[in-house]
Amino acid sequence: MRERTVPMPGVNLDYLMWLFTRISGLFMIILGLIGFFYALYLGARTQIDLPTLLRWTFFPNPNHVVNYVADVEAGWMNAALQVLQMAIIFFGVTHGYNGLRMILEDYISSGWGQIMLRGLIFTLWLVSFIVAIQVILAN
Repeated sequence: MRERTVPMPGVNLDYLMWLFTRISGLFMIILGLIGFFYALYLGARTQIDLPTLLRWTFFPNPNHVVNYVADVEAGWMNAALQVLQMAIIFFGVTHGYNGLRMILEDYISSGWGQIMLRGLIFTLWLVSFIVAIQVILAN
């Protein structure tokens, strides 16, 4: 008979990331709805079509609406939307890289392998997040 391992009680990285995955999924839905209703408030219901509205909802970039809206600077480019973009990017990128980490750790069982994997995934997450922030603030 094999010996069964019992998980350590208390808070650890796996539990925190499991919890974060659930919370970030909920926040992404909430932030998407906020972006959708804010676009409708700005006049999207009469100025742009549904695919453009949905693309803009999850990445509120004024370049998505520049061909449809005559005066983009009137409300489609502001600090609140940049904060919304950064929040969506943070939760989306972190949610995705955490899922990748969980899947890859199922196949890598050695201690050093997991440490290297976590370092690589953290580096990829950081680079992705910095590039996304640069793209958001460059508009």
